[in-house]
Parts: sequence; C-alpha cells; structure tokens
Amino acid sequence: MRTKTSKNNTILILIAEDDPEDRLLAKEAIDENGLVSRVEFVENGVQLMDYLFNRPPYTDKEKFPTPGLIILDLNMPKKDGREALKEIKSSKLLKSLPVVVLSTSKADEDIMQTYDLGVNSFITKPVTFKALVEIMDTLCHYWFEIVELPANHD
Repeated sequence: MRTKTSKNNTILILIAEDDPEDRLLAKEAIDENGLVSRVEFVENGVQLMDYLFNRPPYTDKEKFPTPGLIILDLNMPKKDGREALKEIKSSKLLKSLPVVVLSTSKADEDIMQTYDLGVNSFITKPVTFKALVEIMDTLCHYWFEIVELPANHD
C-alpha cells in the first residue's frame, strides 16, 4: 500500500450496488485505504439517478453532493447499470462524472457495451477481500491523486 496523501480527502464515492454484503465489503475496502472520507450507497439504478438529479429523497445538496466517482454494478433491480450508465453519459450535467463498473460479469458483450456507453473503466469483482482492498486502493489513488477531475458540478 502507498502513503495516504490525497489531494482532496473530502471526495464522495457513490456506489450503486444491490447486494448488502457487497456494499459492506466495498465500504470496508475503501476505508482500508484512507483516501476517501465519504461513501454513499444506492441500491438500484432508479435510486442512483434520483441521487444524481437530486430528486426525492435526495433533494438536500449538502447532504447528497455530487460524487467525485461512481462505482456501478451492472445487474441491479428496477434500472440496471447499463441503463443508468446510458442516462448518466447522455446528460449534459452528469456526463463528465467518472464511472467505474465493478461487476461479477466477465462477458465480452458487457465490457464492450459499457465502454460504448462511455464507462471510464470496467473491473471484474475480485474473489478475495484482499484483492478488493487493492482494487479500491488503486481506484482511489488514480481518481483522487493522479488525474485532474472537473470542478464540482454543483
């Protein structure tokens, strides 16, 4: 693991994941790296879009700010990750938000489709917690220490 010196440790990661165990593991893996001070979760694509567009129950912009990174599961109820990704990347307000798909899928069709829709990265969920910690560490390091992100969308 690297030294924990984030350019901005107030960045929010918004994770769209329907599985409670996967949400817990993701939160613990992110906490292990110490670069991000805040993680929020939504359980499906409808909640994700409501959050991003500040629709009820996410109308309070201070409580629900624009995320610096979205981690998106593909297979969710109500609106799946592909549909949500398409909506995010076709929105003038949201299209510059970085979106990383973290999915159990290894299907070439899923990988190609998400890149065609504008995903920034596609990562297959690892089998072990240690590997998940390493992935989250790398993601946080890359998105919050290395790349320059657009100014806050608010």
